[in-house]
Amino acid sequence: MKNTGLRGGRYGEVLLVSAGADGPTATVYNTYPLNDCPPELWTRLDAQALATEHGALAALLNGPRYWLMDAIEKDMGTEREIVTFGGLDMYRQATVALSSMNPAPYVPNTVARNAVFVFDAGAPVFELVDADGRAWVMQTWSQIVDPALSYDDLPGLAERLTLPDGWSFRTRTLETDLRVDTSSQAAQVLQDGLTNSYSLVSS
Repeated sequence: MKNTGLRGGRYGEVLLVSAGADGPTATVYNTYPLNDCPPELWTRLDAQALATEHGALAALLNGPRYWLMDAIEKDMGTEREIVTFGGLDMYRQATVALSSMNPAPYVPNTVARNAVFVFDAGAPVFELVDADGRAWVMQTWSQIVDPALSYDDLPGLAERLTLPDGWSFRTRTLETDLRVDTSSQAAQVLQDGLTNSYSLVSS
């Protein structure tokens, strides 16, 4: 199934954290495409109350966020789990092996999401390039740290981010479609200091 027209769409996530043999693991629930994470409901969510209600070690609120890919290809299956958090319906979307209960910026987490993210030719992308020369494409921007951060602000992030040694930030316009295919392998995802999230383009 291919969902298009995502760029700029608003959503929110609830992560229910459990203790695993290799560290904390989070089950990710996402408002997309059920609703656009209306502020009047999102701002009333209580993470501690949600953790208690669902028997989780912790609940993490991840949003509001906005998509930057143009399409997602994903096998949704015939029956999908929907959970309601404080009046917000969310689909169960992915599982994340957390690097810690409070992951640091620029530290990758492993995400099982079984999806392809598509960034259209002719569209801008915002990327981190790490010290090994690998590109990480921004998949969502966040208003968690800066509630006023907008799409128009993204090209200027190089002046705001404190990057690790040897890293850089760039904006470029795609000449061909960019496909981040993690349909059959885990994705590597990290966040910057403003909690914008990025996927490793290729290993």
